Amino acid sequence: MHDRLPPIPPDRQTEAQRKAVAEIIAGPRGKLQGPFVALMRAPDLMQRVQALGEQLRFRCVLGERLKELAILIVARRWTQQTEWLLHRPMAEAAGVRAELADAIAAGRRPAALAADEAVVHDYCVELLATDFQVSDATWSRVVDRFGEQGVVELTGLCGYYTLLAMVMNSARTALPGGARPPLAPL
Repeated sequence: MHDRLPPIPPDRQTEAQRKAVAEIIAGPRGKLQGPFVALMRAPDLMQRVQALGEQLRFRCVLGERLKELAILIVARRWTQQTEWLLHRPMAEAAGVRAELADAIAAGRRPAALAADEAVVHDYCVELLATDFQVSDATWSRVVDRFGEQGVVELTGLCGYYTLLAMVMNSARTALPGGARPPLAPL
């Protein structure tokens, strides 16, 4: 499969594209990669998507470990290779145990989840598997644990990374550095 929307060389970028790319590079991401390569074709959208992602990635009330756990669950659900490749090391560095990531990669519920991890896991899986609906019991567990801001941000993480998966999967975004796909089909 070929990358349908490969990087645009700087000398072929519009002024709006150059500005949007410069903003991403100057921000906490520090480089242009993943979905933003494809999103360059719509620089206004790219800037707005980037701003939402910056909020969710760098200011999420759930903390790094749980945020990264949620990202892995979404990446696995949509078999999004780039997000998995980029976020698995971040997840492990944030405290997600390798055996949890391995189980998620295999499409299984990890056996030994901490209480907060179980709440995040079960909410994300249910939300993504049921046309974005969750039971009252699942909703209550998240609100009881993380509050209303937490449930909104967790839902936002699922939606944001679903959007990124749609962009990259449809554009067939190349993996960084020519890496091999880390996720097997389920």
